[in-house]
Amino acid sequence: MPVMKFSVSGKCENPTKLVVNAGKFKIVIDEPPNLGGTDQGPNPVEYVLAALGGCINVVGHLVAKDMGIELKGLEMTIEGDLDPSKFMGKPTNERTGYKEIRVNLKPVTNADNATLEKWIKAVEERCPVSDNLRNPTPVKINISK
Repeated sequence: MPVMKFSVSGKCENPTKLVVNAGKFKIVIDEPPNLGGTDQGPNPVEYVLAALGGCINVVGHLVAKDMGIELKGLEMTIEGDLDPSKFMGKPTNERTGYKEIRVNLKPVTNADNATLEKWIKAVEERCPVSDNLRNPTPVKINISK
């Protein structure tokens, strides 16, 4: 299959709020008041968790279909731990991003545990967002005027 390109564009409305155009959708990214924001949308690291959840949902259903599993529903909780020190400009040796992300899935299915283990392994292998979080991806930031 050919490589697909995805893109978004955004414009800041204040120092913490970015309105992003993603296809025909507008996404508001902001920070909570305790991080200096106006709380008009989820913050960037919450969107990372949401993106992972969305990808697991899509891929989970694709894999279930491929495996002949009837997946009637899927609930999940996703949480991660990060130290905001570096983000806030404080000296630290900690990395800026998540130290760990934990995903808890509750599939609604009659599949047995052995089948679900094979299912989740395939989901992890096929989920692009999970892949981007697990493996280094080059990020090139350019400035233009």
